[in-house]
Order: sequence, then C-alpha cells, then structure tokens
Amino acid sequence: MVDTIVIIPTYNEIENIEAIIKAVLSQEKAYHILVVDDNSPDLTGLKVKALQKDFEGKLFLLQREEKTGLGTAYISGFKWCIEKKYEYIFEMDADFSHNPNDLIKLYNACSKDGADLSIGSRYIDGVNVVNWPLGRILLSYGASIYVRLITRMKIQDTTAGFVCYKRHVLESIDLDAIKFVGYAFQIEMKFKAYLKHFKIVEVPVIFTDRKQGKSKMSGGIISEAIFGVLNMKFKSLLSK
Repeated sequence: MVDTIVIIPTYNEIENIEAIIKAVLSQEKAYHILVVDDNSPDLTGLKVKALQKDFEGKLFLLQREEKTGLGTAYISGFKWCIEKKYEYIFEMDADFSHNPNDLIKLYNACSKDGADLSIGSRYIDGVNVVNWPLGRILLSYGASIYVRLITRMKIQDTTAGFVCYKRHVLESIDLDAIKFVGYAFQIEMKFKAYLKHFKIVEVPVIFTDRKQGKSKMSGGIISEAIFGVLNMKFKSLLSK
C-alpha cells in the first residue's frame, strides 16, 4: 500500500496541472496525489478529472465550491488524507516552484531520520531562490526573520510551503482552530507543531519561481502574516 500522498491546492493552474501530476507520479518512490481545486474558472478541476482515467487509484480530486484561501484548502486536504490513513502527507505547489525530485529528500527526513515534520527550506543553506526579483526575496527572507523573532522558532524558512507531515502531527493539531487562510497558514501550522515539541527538520531545496500562470500573492496576505503572527504569539502566551 502507498503510504505517502502529495496535496496540491489549485486555483487556475490549467497550464501546470498535467505536467506537475505526471512529474510527481513518475518519481521512483510511489506517491498518490490529492488535488484540492477551488472551482477554478479555467477548468483545472475538469482537467484533473480527465487525468484520473490515466492514473486510476493514484490521483484524487477534492472539488470545492469556491475560493476560500490556501489554508482552508489544505485543511480540507489534511482531513481527507487523515481519514484515508496516509502516513506521510505533503504540501506542494502546482507551479513547479517546488521540484518534484526533492520530494524524496523530505520523505527520507521523516521516514529514515526521525523528523515529525520536514520543510523544503529556501534559507537553511544560503538563499536558494531562482527567478525572483530582489524585492520579493527581501520580503520573503525578512518575513522569516520577523517570524523567528516573534515566535522564537528556530526555523529559517518559516513561510515555506513545501512540507512533509507525519500523520500523527496533523492528528494532534486542532485543524478547525487554525485561523489563517493565506500564506500565514504555513507559519501557524509550523508554530502549532513547534509548541507541541515535534521534531522539525529543514532540508535545503532550490525554489524556482513559476513560469506559467499567475502568483496568488496579495497585500491582504502580507498583512495577515505581519499582524496575525503577533496575535498568534500573544494567544500562545495567554494559554500557558
């Protein structure tokens, strides 16, 4: 039985979805894929349905009625994967910013090296980002520094979205209590795992900016991360 599944959230990823699915499923290690599609107007979901005929029993689709944020997409995916008893559950973007060849590095960190949560890190070994403008690199790197200062987590890439969880980590977190819906969701999930003293390991990867489709970054997402992290830390202190 395949013990590992890759969750890929999508919204208007028609240019990328077929290629990323084939790239993941062609890896030497066997993975399953769950695409969580937010009713993409470009019909990404229909494309996935068509591909299911070629990858029966390996490719699954969770179709949501509307776009309600990255965080809620992953929460829906986590619950689905927990119910199906997958042991290793990945987060991964559809746009090839995360290299499918690096999946095995994150998997081995958990399956062989004892990590509960492994992170494909852009910043653990220098700054490994390709095709980003300097302003975005500074924003992302600065955000990780800011989050470390506030939360005291010893994680270099706190906003990373390329992650492998062991199932018991997700089972221990109250997923319905996760507040963030944008990219700050990535920070909150790591912080919840950190507070529970799970072993978190960063694995160096090279992040390459998307070549197809449009970025989902927005001012609201950035604001959520800046102010939400302060609120998150404050609530954690009150709960002690």
